[in-house]
Formats: sequence, structure tokens, C-alpha cells
Amino acid sequence: MRSLDDLQVAGRTVLVRADFNVPLADDGSGSRIITDDGRIRSALPTINDLRSAGARVVLVSHLGRPKGAPSPEASLALVAERVSELLGAPVELVTDLSDAPTVVGAMSPGDVILLENIRFDARETSKDPVERAALAAELAALADIYVADGFGVVHREQASVTDVARLLPSAAGRLVHAEAEVFQRILNDPARPFVVVLGGSKVSDKLGVIGNLLSRVDRLLIGGGMAFTFLAAQGWGVGSSLLEEDQVDTVRGFLAQAAELGVEIVLPIDIVVADAFKADANSQVVPAESIPAEWMGLDIGPATRALFSAKIADAGTIVWNGPMGVFEMAAFAGGTRAIAETMAASSAFTVIGGGDSAAAIRLLGIDEAAFSHVSTGGGASLEFLEGRELPGLVALEESAR
Repeated sequence: MRSLDDLQVAGRTVLVRADFNVPLADDGSGSRIITDDGRIRSALPTINDLRSAGARVVLVSHLGRPKGAPSPEASLALVAERVSELLGAPVELVTDLSDAPTVVGAMSPGDVILLENIRFDARETSKDPVERAALAAELAALADIYVADGFGVVHREQASVTDVARLLPSAAGRLVHAEAEVFQRILNDPARPFVVVLGGSKVSDKLGVIGNLLSRVDRLLIGGGMAFTFLAAQGWGVGSSLLEEDQVDTVRGFLAQAAELGVEIVLPIDIVVADAFKADANSQVVPAESIPAEWMGLDIGPATRALFSAKIADAGTIVWNGPMGVFEMAAFAGGTRAIAETMAASSAFTVIGGGDSAAAIRLLGIDEAAFSHVSTGGGASLEFLEGRELPGLVALEESAR
């Protein structure tokens, strides 16, 4: 897989597939704002390196799921403004792909433009390879070189992710190259003890991850909503907590496999439960095996936070994917904060696996620089941890042959 350092880009046009799928919200006065520009900032090293080398940069991205048709709320107009602010240079938003050849033809070295949300075109996510290829050909006609720098989409088979990479000389951007190196390192040569912390709502979302990691890790810590299926697998009642009953037998299998391999699976020993799913609900801390029938678990308890922190303390590598509770509500953010702060203080190689975990550390105000790596791709990082091939990376490898 080639990197930017393998390319000669001076005077050439480079199509960069970025991931600007940033969260938007109403600012209270009727205007839409970007609430977290982390993914935009993560693309700056690639954009700046290309500009400095004299390339013309054409950015491609998506936002949301507009289902193949233009949608005002999914426009990249705000993203173009933010990229322009961060670069200190104008970034034109090209709203119609048919206008792009003319705009690109007028660009000078160092210029940057952004194409409107590529998912406004239904061919981008089409299951029909012929349709995807047609869009990819239009995109490829705009440039001399393709650079993949949207790690959050490399697990997708899409026109701007895989098909274009096979039509142009291609390379990984700074972000994708760094992400791939990190995940290959933790899977193939982790410093030990290797500890993985998994949370989030559903066990079913992480079955592949657990199955692939059991033979690789030393300890697996389970929190968040998925922990209740593990507790149920031990025969404990979980009240009205989130439970995937159809996964209980699968989880029992994981517990048995871990015992055979000598892998320690650490489960919550106490739970913060509430009588309703709301920020001001009545709450209490109870032992994990004694959740009241009508109450739901919304966070790991203080004893579990101390236990998890102790299990992390001597780690050589720590990977965390998924919050420990409903961190968006202050009353149920304590477990997530505890994991984040313990990792931030650790001298281990620490990886935040994107998605809600990355959002949580930003919401809780924890400095990203305290971690070895904060991934920009929740879904992509999960599939990497599952040991699956990521189509966007495969396309880059094929292009490099």
C-alpha cells in the first residue's frame, strides 16, 4: 500500500476521499453548526502536504445517509466553510458534479475544492458494480491521482472508496496510513499485557471482535449495555436493562472458550441502575447480581470502575471500543470517564476505537493528545479488530501492484 511519500503530485490534480461525516446540530437560533470537527481536523495533514507539494486538491466526502438524492440538511456547505477556516484558504463547494470538470480546469496548484455530498448520487452506494463504476469513472476523470484518507469508510464497497482507487494511481493519505499501521500493530505485535475494553449497547455488534480477539488478548473487560447479556449468561437477572436474549448461548460459549485459553474476562461487579431512561431518573448502585426487576442498568458502578482501572494499570497495550454507560447523561457518565482517565494516565500504547468512544472523550473534555491513537472510524476499527479485510484498503493494495 503506497503512501503520500511515494507520489509525485506537483502540478497534478489529486482526488482525496475524506470522511467529513461530522455531527450537526441546531445552535438554538435556527442555524446549523458542526458540533465536533475532529474528522475535519484529521484530514488536514494530508490536505496541507498535498498543497505544499503543489497539487490541486479535489475533496470527496459524504454526510449522513441522504439515500441517493439531494437533501439540504446533508449538504457539505458547512464543512466547506470549516475546511476553509482551518486551511486559511478559500474552499469552493461544487454543488453539481457536472460542473466539476470546469471548476477543476480553473484550479491552480495549492487550490482546494470540495464536491457536494457524494451520497446525493445513488450510484455511490449502489450494489450494482456497473452503476458504481460509472460514477467512479466520472470522479477519476477529474484527477491524475487518488488518495484514500477517509478511514471511516474504508470498510465500504463504494464508488468513491474502492472503484476509483482501481482507476487511478492510488495511495493512502496520512490518516488512513496511520490508522492501518496502528491496528496492524495491536493485532500482530501488541505490547503485553494486551487489554481490550468493550462497551456499547449490543453484544451482537461485537461478536466478530470478541471471537477474533479471544486468542490474542490477555484480558477482556466488558461494560456498557452489552454487559447485561454476559450477566444473564451467568444466570443473573438484569431487570429491564438492555438484553439480547438470543445471544446468551453465544456469550456462554465465549466464556467457556476464554477459560480454556486462559484469557481473563472481567465483568461488572456493581451497576448504576435507574427507574427510567432519562437524565433526572431516580438511580442507585446495586451489586451486579441484584438488579431490581423494574430498574435498568445505565452505567458501571464505582467498585467496577476501580476494578477495571486496576485491570488496566499494568497493561502494555489498551484498546477501548464502546462507552461504559449512557455517557451523554451526566448521572451515567462516571464509568466512561473512569476508563478514559485511567487510559489517559497510562504509559501503555492506548487506542480509542473511534465512534462513541472518541465522541465520549471529547464530550467529557479529556485531551486527545493523552492517548497514543484516537481512531476516526468506529465501524472500520471494529472490522479491523474482527480480522476482516477492508475493501478500501484492499483496493489500495491492488492499485499498488
